[in-house]
Amino acid sequence: MLIQLTVNEYITNEIAAMLINITLIQIGLILIETAMRFFFSFTTAVLGQSVVKDMRVATYEKIINLNLSQFDKTPIGTLTTRTINDIESINDIFSDGLVPILADLLSIVCVLVFMFWTDWQLTFIALIPFPIMLIGTYYFKESINRSFHKVRNAVAALNAFVQEHLTGMAVVQAFAAEDREFEKFKKINREHRNANIKAIFAYSVFFPLVEIVLALSIGLVVWWTSKEALDLHQSQQGTVISFILCLNLLFRPLRVIADKFNVLQMGIIASERVFKVLDNDDFTPADPSDAYTPDVVKGKIEFEKVVFEYNPGVPVLKDVSFLVNPGETIAIVGHTGSGKSTIISLLNRLYHIQQGSIKIDDVNIEQFNLEILRKNIGVVLQDVFLFSGSVIDNITLRNPEISREKVTEAAKLIEMHDFIMRLPGGYDYNVMERGATLSLGQRQLLSFIRAMLYNPSILILDEATSSVDTESEQLIQHAIDTLIKGRTSIVIAHRLSTIRKAHKIIVLDKGEVKESGTHEELIKKGGFYAQLHEMQFQETNPENS
Repeated sequence: MLIQLTVNEYITNEIAAMLINITLIQIGLILIETAMRFFFSFTTAVLGQSVVKDMRVATYEKIINLNLSQFDKTPIGTLTTRTINDIESINDIFSDGLVPILADLLSIVCVLVFMFWTDWQLTFIALIPFPIMLIGTYYFKESINRSFHKVRNAVAALNAFVQEHLTGMAVVQAFAAEDREFEKFKKINREHRNANIKAIFAYSVFFPLVEIVLALSIGLVVWWTSKEALDLHQSQQGTVISFILCLNLLFRPLRVIADKFNVLQMGIIASERVFKVLDNDDFTPADPSDAYTPDVVKGKIEFEKVVFEYNPGVPVLKDVSFLVNPGETIAIVGHTGSGKSTIISLLNRLYHIQQGSIKIDDVNIEQFNLEILRKNIGVVLQDVFLFSGSVIDNITLRNPEISREKVTEAAKLIEMHDFIMRLPGGYDYNVMERGATLSLGQRQLLSFIRAMLYNPSILILDEATSSVDTESEQLIQHAIDTLIKGRTSIVIAHRLSTIRKAHKIIVLDKGEVKESGTHEELIKKGGFYAQLHEMQFQETNPENS
């Protein structure tokens, strides 16, 4: 509008003073525009980051409360993509997508209003090629939508593959499978590239189309006004120049919108994937206000006709029933896959049973406050997972209520204190991801300290000595005996020699309780347990076989 006024009134009439004033006004408007653009960009970026922060917290909170069955079915790399990459794309909706698109649409409306107000006939002439733009934009949108669905799926597949194979790199290299796995990676990476190329092709068609439509519009304006060029009044020259500038102001946002539409599409696709996680109803619900919160858990455990299936129609436990009185130690033995570790997972409410009931102190565990339930169950697993961080953080799990003195006392109890002090930094030594700088046996011993510190009413040892050598086993045997005193204990072991002192031994086979009793009683029966004992005795004493 200023340029139109300048050309029509001041340049043709050679009014130099007004030209200086108009120039100063334009400089002032540019400074105001710069300040407003800064405020706009900063505000939208802050909005996007705030949304990302809240959504990432909500997504991670949902993930850590999902039932373990979801982690059995969903690759970890996929959930990582949802939490990191996809949510970052949602940030782009606000900082580079939705809000900027609305601003550009407002700019387009203002330009059109000015054009119609200035010369409605010339405006209609200029907009004749506009339907081509609308049709092209529609097909561009559809093409981009399909392409970026494939792109996001390919990104998730890449993340899942890389995460899984980096974690299992020792297996890959031990079996000389590097070339085969590398070929798999190249195939997935190729699919990712192809999906992106399809999106690039859509851009390569659309952007030249925008330029052609702009050129057609400018050409029509020049053609329409040039019909009377010889008789054109000087006061109309500014209008022609103004319209050509307006067309650039009109099509520039359209090009930008098309570019930002990509961002918006990516964000929408990413948000759909994040919302699938947030809408997942297979999670551990919050405890009701009337959840059972006992001051003391005595430790009586009762399984009553428990049926459990990981996959529908494939029962892992079949009518399993047994009773453990407070302070008793029971052992569960059986072949691999018989359901021993499943019992431990069910007791911790990591999975939910299909039939039957599980009770602690005669109260169904489903009625317990979940935090109280798990605080009173200490678990030492066969495969000990350590997080990247210090020894003391892995022992206490960053619980501020556990002091360093208590950790030291527990470590001395199982004679681990001297070993820890020999590490660089002692209790502050960084064990690295998954405890890579410690041996399997050392990680196992750290888990014993962890179990002791939480002072649970119920103690579970799931193959807890299987990864420990004979010397280390002797070192911790006394600590185990001390730890199980006064506690209900469940011991799962392949080594039958470690469970002779159990008050009761339960023998599982294919998810069913075959027999139960003390070591001596089961040996006398000559049944399943006696056969297992005989097999292990022959393996450890081949000269007697």
